[in-house]
Parts: sequence; structure tokens; C-alpha cells
Amino acid sequence: MQRDTRQRRAIRKAFREAGHPLSPQELLELAQEHVESLGIATVYRNLRSLQEEGWLEAVELPGEPARYEVAGKGHHHHFHCRDCDRVYEVEGCPGNLKDVTPKGFKLERHEFVLYGLCDACAA
Repeated sequence: MQRDTRQRRAIRKAFREAGHPLSPQELLELAQEHVESLGIATVYRNLRSLQEEGWLEAVELPGEPARYEVAGKGHHHHFHCRDCDRVYEVEGCPGNLKDVTPKGFKLERHEFVLYGLCDACAA
């Protein structure tokens, strides 16, 4: 387990305050509000170790670099704003996917991503 440094506390705080998945660059900008000297190498090092500890999970979107969110939130999906490029969490699920699963196949998991404009970009 890593030491609890000012940088690591700033990174954790940034995730809690954001409440949505963050790219490494978004994380850097938010965490720098608490520790101005924070660098991108430190962000990447902490992303890796926080994932290894199980505190963070990667959010993989097709054709996009990974973003990260606090682990343990339970099943949910994401909305990707095509204008500001932010990713938001979406509660709920589209429902019974057995209806669209080919006959004889066994569905084990699924990903569901909505694309469009967030409320700020749509205004």
C-alpha cells in the first residue's frame, strides 16, 4: 500500500468532488486546486496504484482513452458528451437484455453508453 501523501489525498478528493469519471488530464486540473505542484507523472502513478488497491476502476469507452471512477458504485452506465468530452454516470439499466441476446447464447455482462450533449453544452 502506498503512503498517504498530500498528492494522493488531493487526487482522492478530486474524484469525490467530481462525482463522475475523470480523464488523467481532468484529474490533474482538479487535484491541482489542492496541490498546485502536482504533475501528470504523479497522477498516472497514483491512478495505477489506486486501481491496484481496488479504490479506482477504469471506464473504457469505444475509441476513447480510459477514464477513471471510484470503485464499488454498483452497476451503472455512462453518458459521453460529444461537445465537452466529459463522461457522466447514468443510473439504471435499459432492462431485460435476454430479448436481444441471440438464442442459445449466454449473456455474462454488458456495456451501455449514451452519446449526445450534456445539459451545459445543449444550452
